[in-house]
Amino acid sequence: MTLHPQAISLLALMESIGDPPIEQSTPEQARAARKARWRPSTIELHEIRDVDAGGVPARLYRPTDRGDLGLLVYLHGGGWVIGDLDSHDGICRSIARDSGHAVLSIDYRLAPEHPFPAGLEDALTSTRWAHTNAAALGCRADRMAIGGDSAGGNLAAVVAQLGVAPLVFQLLVYPVADCTQAQPSYQQNAAGPFLTKAGMSWFIDQYLSGGKGSPDDPRVSPLLAPDAVLAATPPALVITADYDPLRDEGDAYAARLGALGVATSHVRFGGMFHGFFSLAEYLDDGKAANALAAAAVKAALDR
Repeated sequence: MTLHPQAISLLALMESIGDPPIEQSTPEQARAARKARWRPSTIELHEIRDVDAGGVPARLYRPTDRGDLGLLVYLHGGGWVIGDLDSHDGICRSIARDSGHAVLSIDYRLAPEHPFPAGLEDALTSTRWAHTNAAALGCRADRMAIGGDSAGGNLAAVVAQLGVAPLVFQLLVYPVADCTQAQPSYQQNAAGPFLTKAGMSWFIDQYLSGGKGSPDDPRVSPLLAPDAVLAATPPALVITADYDPLRDEGDAYAARLGALGVATSHVRFGGMFHGFFSLAEYLDDGKAANALAAAAVKAALDR
């Protein structure tokens, strides 16, 4: 399948802006470029407020005033280097509105200032805190899910593996699952579009710059975890994109979960590229992926 016509048009527009490749940028420049493109969401909810999740900044999204909502802990993408509560505000609003359940977005520490395992530690801390304090958030501690996109999907998968709180669902959107970069899609989509092999190498180098982790560490590459660990994780929805260096590792993660008996749905969006989930304003498939994610969260947390 070729790139979707909407993707071609959007990518041409993005290229015309003239931002340098991520691997030729400093982390500060990459963050500034991302922030310059940010547009505030117009989705209104019953409540949106910032909270302290055990020392980790977070933002709570509540679609209604019910006191028995399920809760999705969400970890944003951005290669562990860029992204924040604002960058994924629209996604979290959309999922909260369409699922009917609460979302807690986590502002974990970023590399290279805070390399691995800092971001993962924040993800674990905030998930534990959310479970302990669910009632104070108007949520049920027994109806919690974890989710994220890209690097956030990586962190979400590892949190699910480490079992720090009882989780009923995991939402993994084009997750970074294998930082060895050995999957065939790294060669097939080396030039992108949008995310390239060189760009992903830059992100991984920033994340592991502290010397405390390696690509073959399952806490860095959750695809490499033992069978028993994956088999104990909650039901999953894995979303991948055809034109993405991360495609095959996400596909492989979904296949491995399913083979180990984890109830897993996997949808690969043909004609889409890495990042499309965050571009629902411009791409019909981005809207469809957001709706799919929200419907899966609703189904898991309604029970």
